[in-house]
Amino acid sequence: MNAPSVQLNDIALFVEVAKRRSFTLAAQHLSIPTSTLSRRILALEDAVGMRLLNRNTRRLDLTEAGAVYLERCQFLIEEARLAHEPLLALSRQPHGLLQVAMPQSLGALILPNALGAFIAQYPDLDCAFDLSMRSPATRDGGFDVMIHFGQLPEVVEGDVRELVSLDQHLYASQAYLDRYGTPRTPDDLSHHQCLRSTAGQEHSTWTLAGADDQRIDVPVTGRIAANSVSMGSVLAGLGLGITRLPQCRAMLPALTQNSLHRVLPEWRVAPVSIYAICPSPLLPAKTRAFLSFIEPLLAPLQPGELERARERTQAAAQPHTQESTSARG
Repeated sequence: MNAPSVQLNDIALFVEVAKRRSFTLAAQHLSIPTSTLSRRILALEDAVGMRLLNRNTRRLDLTEAGAVYLERCQFLIEEARLAHEPLLALSRQPHGLLQVAMPQSLGALILPNALGAFIAQYPDLDCAFDLSMRSPATRDGGFDVMIHFGQLPEVVEGDVRELVSLDQHLYASQAYLDRYGTPRTPDDLSHHQCLRSTAGQEHSTWTLAGADDQRIDVPVTGRIAANSVSMGSVLAGLGLGITRLPQCRAMLPALTQNSLHRVLPEWRVAPVSIYAICPSPLLPAKTRAFLSFIEPLLAPLQPGELERARERTQAAAQPHTQESTSARG
């Protein structure tokens, strides 16, 4: 029969009791019930096969074995504490090198407008971004977090958590709508230039959902395909077609700068999910800080948020327009 194993936590409890010569005082210091503390010390004595404490109604003393054990264990617990403190610092204060993998299209949305504020907030943190179209199924390690856009493969290594699920809407420029007309029904899309993610046949069908959850699959065509959300918004802004865009706050600059208009506003495209994939569910501070920083950027747009952003952009541009007019005068 195997002997009970000795737990390091129980040794630490014994050291606290032995130093104070009191279960009550030690329990108060440790913020645990006295009964729990007494039970753990009994388990420790059972594990080592010796009585470590002499208990009576008036005082608590160490046995001879307990005195020897305390002398050795105090050093052990102090060493464990010294080893633990750097890890606590690592978990509490972001520092070191943060390695992030994410699709180029998502990185182009988030990083230019937000990265400066992030590194200013964490001066002890260096960042390295891999913006290749790497699949989570072929992840070769070396990353603190991988951000994945869209459907996950069947097999993914690491801890996977969904950050957000975003509706997608259809957008086009006024120049495009003036030239080709405004779609009135989902079926009208088959007669328009649609900016798809790739030229493959599997990306030539858009699934739309109506207000009553009615769903319809629409075959679409177009002369241009680009596997980049940010590039799709730029191309649509240039009047080259209709594009699908996720409804998150990171999209606001692209939507306002490219002056895009919602197409088929009563319909939405099937939602797309964004995931974080980490080597372990236990996240170091630098990873937690990055995820906390990007999650508000990935939050869904609230009703009226795009309109308010456009009003702010127009208001900011008005002084420049007035200055230009005055200069010409």
